[in-house]
Amino acid sequence: MASKELIQAAAKEFVAFVNKAPSPYHVVQECRSRLLAAGFQELKERDHWEIQPANKYFVTRNQSSIVAFAVGGKYQPGNGFSMVGAHTDSPCLKVKPSSKKCKTGYQSVGIECYGGGIWHTWFDRDLTVAGRVLVKDGDKVSHRLVHIEKPILRVPNIAIHLFRKHNESFGPNKETEMVPILATCVQEEIEKLPQQNEEKKDDKATCQADKHQPALINLICDQLNTKPEQIMDFELCLADTQPATIGGAFDEFIFSPRLDNQVNCFCSLQGLIESCKDTDGLKNDTNIRMILLFDNEEVGSESAQGAGSSLTEWIMRRICAGSNPVAFEEAVSKSYLVSADQAHAVHPNYADKHEDNHKVSLHLGPVLKFNSNQRYATTAVTATILRMIAAKANVPLQDVVVRNDSACGSTIGPILSAKLGLRTVDIGSPQLSMHSIREMCCTTGINQLNVLFKGFFDHFPAVDASVCVD
Repeated sequence: MASKELIQAAAKEFVAFVNKAPSPYHVVQECRSRLLAAGFQELKERDHWEIQPANKYFVTRNQSSIVAFAVGGKYQPGNGFSMVGAHTDSPCLKVKPSSKKCKTGYQSVGIECYGGGIWHTWFDRDLTVAGRVLVKDGDKVSHRLVHIEKPILRVPNIAIHLFRKHNESFGPNKETEMVPILATCVQEEIEKLPQQNEEKKDDKATCQADKHQPALINLICDQLNTKPEQIMDFELCLADTQPATIGGAFDEFIFSPRLDNQVNCFCSLQGLIESCKDTDGLKNDTNIRMILLFDNEEVGSESAQGAGSSLTEWIMRRICAGSNPVAFEEAVSKSYLVSADQAHAVHPNYADKHEDNHKVSLHLGPVLKFNSNQRYATTAVTATILRMIAAKANVPLQDVVVRNDSACGSTIGPILSAKLGLRTVDIGSPQLSMHSIREMCCTTGINQLNVLFKGFFDHFPAVDASVCVD
């Protein structure tokens, strides 16, 4: 068991990370900053790569997915990849391409529901927007991050006096009843913000900014120091303005948005960076140490920047490129993927929702996920390998299986395992309130994952050499 000081330090570092990352684009930017500070070199997909042993690199796609890797000093094309995969996105509300809504004196913002969120938890929260804006400056268009760091939006609940069944059944209509309020029409008139040209002969907007509330555009332009006509487009997530924090009577919990899956983004990143600090260890490694953080997992991963794309294969092939024409095919059989996504801790108020022999607890270690219907990619072989690594790292593990009468979620694990033929294990850190706007996990889990992922990069080649199956 790590000291409380070490556990708290790791938890506080994670809290700082998630508070800087209200959207997938911010997750990638925060990872990018930490990788550059750790001596990793940025690559571009469109450029030629000169990969050298004992060096560290990363590449982004769409600024919402990032792949980082360190090349072992004894790596040869055809050697294996030690891989950890996670995802940068979380369920949220997203601003529609044309979001301007006005009704009964209120100015609202049209939204889409992204992923499988617990949508009633988004009511009566102090919300803001964060994401990316494409800005035209002369002949150039640049990707700019935006995060309005104050509450500007709110989805108000209907009073119980007007809806007496509130406490019995509340399933909001996502199109008509989940429309966040931005301002009143009266106050906008007082503030005299720029309005759309009322003399337009048709409903087609002359610029992208005209499709949205002027008050929202004004806030974005103020932060980016730009003009409405320079905005080409944007992708904005709504986010809770209440920051993540450490809580509980003994400071043992983390109350936070987006634990699923920024916990594993952060911990895999930390594990990779920490494993590379031992320069002798990296110089003697025969493998590629790699983390893959994908966008769009919450909606099925079928995108150019998702785990269902060819991104992983193409990066592996580029690294393997050399005189050996079958280096990639040889590498796959020597490689191993840890698919890292959060897990359900046993809920004290709904204990009967969990399988009797697999009630996962906070503090007791990361969770090995099993599902015979292949919703998770764990096998006896891949579980054995991770258990051996966890023993070397002195990290406890738990097992989970869902009840036969309960639906089972899935991860990027089965997608990449099937697509590439990779040996894969699905794991996660236990938490409560998954897919709520505010989730809950334990501080211990952050340090345990940090240590486990570092141990994985340090020990996988040696452990793998001792396991003989095919």
